[in-house]
Amino acid sequence: MRKRLTLFALLLSCGSQPLVAQRVANTPVAGATSLAPLSPAGFARVIGELSEPGGYFDTDNLISNERSYLHVMGLLDRLGVRGGAYIGVGPDQSFSYIARVRSEIAFLLDIRRDNLLQHLLFKALFARARTRAEYLALWLGAPVPPNAVRLADRSIGDLVALIDASPATPASQAAANEVVRAGVRQLGLALSTTDLATIARFHGDFMRDGLALRFTSIGRPPRPYYPTLRDLLLETDREGREASYMASEADFQYVKELQRRNLVIPVVGDLAGAQALRGIGRTVRTMERTVNVLYVSNAEDYVLRDGGFTQYASNVQSLPRGERSVIVRSWFGGPGTHPHEVPGYFSVQLLQTFDAFLEAARGGAIWSYRGLVVAPHVTP
Repeated sequence: MRKRLTLFALLLSCGSQPLVAQRVANTPVAGATSLAPLSPAGFARVIGELSEPGGYFDTDNLISNERSYLHVMGLLDRLGVRGGAYIGVGPDQSFSYIARVRSEIAFLLDIRRDNLLQHLLFKALFARARTRAEYLALWLGAPVPPNAVRLADRSIGDLVALIDASPATPASQAAANEVVRAGVRQLGLALSTTDLATIARFHGDFMRDGLALRFTSIGRPPRPYYPTLRDLLLETDREGREASYMASEADFQYVKELQRRNLVIPVVGDLAGAQALRGIGRTVRTMERTVNVLYVSNAEDYVLRDGGFTQYASNVQSLPRGERSVIVRSWFGGPGTHPHEVPGYFSVQLLQTFDAFLEAARGGAIWSYRGLVVAPHVTP
């Protein structure tokens, strides 16, 4: 009870605290959250109180391996999923969902502490970059365009072409590295020398491989269907529209504003753990919000294999939810294995309401991931 009250007090009192960075956009961000910002100290405290001990997973997860990740965007629109709290696993693909539904607060949950550290890298980049063009250049260590502010209306394809035309140099990489190093040190978190080295290593991987960076697994060969960072940035929804958070300046600025308010909160935890997911749910409930999107990728597959599905379902049951609360998951069965697949894609993005998931999970009916993904989902 004391921890619950502490988090509630933090979220109510942080409106008068100093902000982590100055506003850099020239105009207000449309649809910005009404929640009060967290101070740097409050941000650090929420992370510490919600997080569990870190665990292991056999991938680097620097980028997603779900080329289909934008295929649920139209479904989110159709169901009217909007605002509220977001919970998601993995690296930056969550930013696209957050931007699309205009989440008011986001918790990025992952069993690996490395994921938290990677999100601090992203946070440092958001704090410094005024526009998508600057963000992409600093992310990949390329020269920052001198006219970056005037590129706000350009397509993501144009920005990718700009990176291709101005590849990273030792000087531009050193400058980008210094931006991240300084930004991370200003976050107010207690980070070890090892933590700082891990963040620098992640940034180094992005700068070394650039747009050709691909998802990798430890001890497993790369899969030919894994997308590159270039693929993910240029990916489209089912209607063929570019739909990532980097596809429009408005979406990028929305995520940047949430980051500025310290309302994109990385948390170390297991979906089937006893603390993190339930703690996030309690925190959201004290804010009188509902969890409107829970993005789990294919993590439920591993939860099932490890025997934690009953606990996971109980954790989901504990989350505050509404009629439009949904779970987004992915399926990697390959062509011909799911009715919602899109030709040419190995992965399938699925959307299910909380109520449908809890109904399917009730009574222990789900024993395999295949059984879960063939349960009722929203039809595209």
